[in-house]
Amino acid sequence: MTTHALADTGVLTGRSLRHILRSPDTIITTVVTPIALMLLFVYVLGGAINIGSDQSYVNYMLPGILLITIASGVAYTAYRLFLDLQGGIFERFQSMPIARSSVLWAHVLTSLAANLVSVAVVTGVALIMGFRTGASVAAWLAVAGILILFTLALTWIAVIAGLSAKTVDGASAFSYPLIFLPFISSAFVPTDSMPGPVAWFAENQPVTSIVDTVRALFAQAPVGGEIWVALAWLVGLLVVAYAFAIAIFRRKVR
Repeated sequence: MTTHALADTGVLTGRSLRHILRSPDTIITTVVTPIALMLLFVYVLGGAINIGSDQSYVNYMLPGILLITIASGVAYTAYRLFLDLQGGIFERFQSMPIARSSVLWAHVLTSLAANLVSVAVVTGVALIMGFRTGASVAAWLAVAGILILFTLALTWIAVIAGLSAKTVDGASAFSYPLIFLPFISSAFVPTDSMPGPVAWFAENQPVTSIVDTVRALFAQAPVGGEIWVALAWLVGLLVVAYAFAIAIFRRKVR
């Protein structure tokens, strides 16, 4: 983006962030489900799950919970983008001397900021519940980088949903499969405990490699080749989602 586009993006991002600050229930509702799942799995179901290691169950399942937090949060991006599109905001912006791409980037950066806050809140609750890690600063930065890439990839998918949806409910409904995906992965139970076809799917879908990488970083264990698989999935999804979102945006806003 040019300097002009960056300035426009900054102004529009400030607008979107002010909307969130005026409605903090957005972040509150985003973190309620992940926190409820943590409580359920750790205090109700966790004792019956054999994770085959000495680590606590809250340590084991936190990476998956963080991904669910992000998947829940990006639904609001699709929702807000749909409302802007239907409310004629895009047409008003077109009549002003601003970069068209800044409208989308403002929503994306707002999603990134809001989801990082949600992830921090959920991590704080996990610490209260017993989550512990001796991860180095470099490992924490690596985890942050992976979660940022995951947020960006899902947010651009949310942009596609927001631009394509016909109703408000349709704009948010795309996130349901994304929230469900961690349940068919290594996020909550080892994949070798699953039936054959389900285990194959779990082992070869993107969430498992991302969860295993984050879990290894927290546990100060070797990440092996999983980190490259995770990065390949994340970068691939981000590039494809971005390309589709821009193509749809150009058709919608001429």
